[in-house]
Amino acid sequence: MRLRTPLALLGSALLVLVGPPLLSSGTGADTGTQIPGLRFMVPNTPGGGYDITARTMAKNAEDGELTHNIEVFNLPGAGGTVGLTRLVGEHGNGKLAMSMGLGVVGAVHTNKTPRTLADTTPIARITEESDIVVVGKDSPYRTIGELIDAWRADPAKVPVGGGSSPGGPDHLAPMLMAKAAGIAPKTVNYVPFDGGGELLASILGDKVAFGVSGLGEYLDQIKAGELRLLAVTGPERIPGLDAPTLRESGLDTDFTNWRGVVAPPGLSDAERAKLLAFFDTLHDSPRWRESLEKNGWDDAYLPGDEFGEFLAEEDRRVDSVLKELGL
Repeated sequence: MRLRTPLALLGSALLVLVGPPLLSSGTGADTGTQIPGLRFMVPNTPGGGYDITARTMAKNAEDGELTHNIEVFNLPGAGGTVGLTRLVGEHGNGKLAMSMGLGVVGAVHTNKTPRTLADTTPIARITEESDIVVVGKDSPYRTIGELIDAWRADPAKVPVGGGSSPGGPDHLAPMLMAKAAGIAPKTVNYVPFDGGGELLASILGDKVAFGVSGLGEYLDQIKAGELRLLAVTGPERIPGLDAPTLRESGLDTDFTNWRGVVAPPGLSDAERAKLLAFFDTLHDSPRWRESLEKNGWDDAYLPGDEFGEFLAEEDRRVDSVLKELGL
């Protein structure tokens, strides 16, 4: 089975404060993006992909004067479904948006939550990126081939860590890798963590044999030599990084992750239009373009109703893959 999602930011609350709004040309005052009291919720721990994305969006918006005094806060738990439940409960709140992605889609299925993404207001798909396969700098595995050989020999003794709960991207990617390698997915020793920050500590501490996560979360550690990059899960190599794709490594699969933004249900037409305008303007800003390049993110912008249709398709896709993998 091949899964390719068309493609991967919030502990304590962070309040980003800047000076008073400047009513100069090109600011949010002219584009209608000012949303006083806007808050970004991150449904996992600091340091993960949702967290980095949300904090990057907030900083870019502040620097570009699209709006001011954005609050970014974390509400982790149950693969993002704690945050999802909170979001749905904020019916009609046009000043709240949640950073999310494929992981929340999967967590809804595996946790069997009563609230789903169909209960939210879709705002936009923002980014897409390849997942990566990494080990600590002192790992005995120097190539993806060596890792796969050891994994095939005894799956239970080669635990893989991911920054998402079962059904999320960091879980689906190694499961599809295992299937392509001839390893029964049910025999995989998958260790879930609530975000990339928690996973990183376990990789560096040799608590797991290898980790699967988003590129943007670990790019700095890879460049610093703390992590060894063995492979990328996407269909193409990543410029500037010396790592093969899974297909180049003999595994007939590829996988990409995506991230987006949803808002509470029950928004007025004006509130929904304001949020859509905010993210449209952010997406078109030079600061955001620079952030995409810096973090290794692909632009996968899909706003409003189109994003809603995409979410419904992803929900069906994840359900199908989980069933096919026997999970």
